[in-house]
Amino acid sequence: MRKIAVFSVLLLSVTATACTWVKLEPQARQIRVAAADVDLSGCERRGEVAVAVKDGVGPVSRNDLKVRDELETLARNEALGLQADTVQAKGEPSRGQQRFLAYRCGGAVPAAATRRDAEPVEQNEDGVEVFRIE
Repeated sequence: MRKIAVFSVLLLSVTATACTWVKLEPQARQIRVAAADVDLSGCERRGEVAVAVKDGVGPVSRNDLKVRDELETLARNEALGLQADTVQAKGEPSRGQQRFLAYRCGGAVPAAATRRDAEPVEQNEDGVEVFRIE
């Protein structure tokens, strides 16, 4: 009986690490995420946001890509309150935390400059571009 309980807890932990817990606000869909190497000096800096998500469940680490995606989603949601239209990571995520700078750029940032070395392959039902990762 004890083995079944331990197995159940481990299975739940591994399954929970794949979940996405953060949802993008509908108004935040238009907020761009600029790559770190994009020059935003022509934009108006609106502020800085610090965001955090769980990077693990118990001893099991969550998928790094999902954690990064959720951090970007939170930053885009927070940028709404700053009346920003672009966010840019200030550094790499650490232990599920990351800081972003928020900018109002208008049309100053070309859409192609918001993703590094990736071509959009499709758009989902929300109009969000989907990029193939190889």
